[in-house]
Amino acid sequence: MAAPCRRMASRSLLQFLSCFSRTAVGNVGFRQFSSTSVCRATLMTRSVTERARSPWTLMAAVCLQRFPVISADCTPIEQQFRQMMHQMELEKSLLSDHELRLLEDAERMSRKQADDYDSDEDGDLGDQEIVLAQDLEDSWEQKLKNFQPTPRVTADADKDLTSLERCLADSLFLLAEQQVDGAKLWLLPQTRWQDGETLRQTAERALPAGLKATFLGNAPCGVYKYKLPKAARTESTVGTKVFFFKAVLSDSGPPAAPNAPLLWAKKSELQRYLKPAYMMTVDRFILGL
Repeated sequence: MAAPCRRMASRSLLQFLSCFSRTAVGNVGFRQFSSTSVCRATLMTRSVTERARSPWTLMAAVCLQRFPVISADCTPIEQQFRQMMHQMELEKSLLSDHELRLLEDAERMSRKQADDYDSDEDGDLGDQEIVLAQDLEDSWEQKLKNFQPTPRVTADADKDLTSLERCLADSLFLLAEQQVDGAKLWLLPQTRWQDGETLRQTAERALPAGLKATFLGNAPCGVYKYKLPKAARTESTVGTKVFFFKAVLSDSGPPAAPNAPLLWAKKSELQRYLKPAYMMTVDRFILGL
């Protein structure tokens, strides 16, 4: 009776040790899967799923600006200040070389007209033809009369909204007529975002052909969001988010046939073409320099 009992005790002890070893090995094998990593993987999967199911259509637009080509006209107070500074500089300045030469020529002419004039006083200049400073001024005035400066304002070009030569003293912004929800609207050039590209790359694609620009950074300067009418909404499409990127015109290049009508407008003219809500967003980051 003692032998069977001893066998049963040893067998149960061996079974217990084997189960304990399997459990320990299993725990060691699965120790790397902590609750934190599982939660993190779940959140990442959920974020990817939510991003794939985002009901908003993403678009990028470019705010293309042409800087002034010529200096702006002075305001009345700027003109008064300029005249005052010119008068102060004239009163405190010394005589220039040309003005000193005028005085010398006047003194020489007065000596020649005197009765006791002696040509030996002028040295070797007596037998030479002397070009007076007054003669130089007359020739300069004649050249000035023949010079025709380019007009600062051209009425024909200023009226042509599609020309880059209009309003040379002001900044211009590019607008494009695009189809939005069945209606034609004037907007900043925009296009739809595609998978695998950044928003700046999307804005670069929105740039019309034939225009070269320098983009000012990789981050958008503004965003405009609008919802579709309730009749047009679906579970996968609720509205559109437009991200704006600022750019400066660097080269107009050869004219190319645009896909949509384009025009160049001043900041004060934008409200004629843009919708009020859209204009309110655009006005926050547009500077009429």
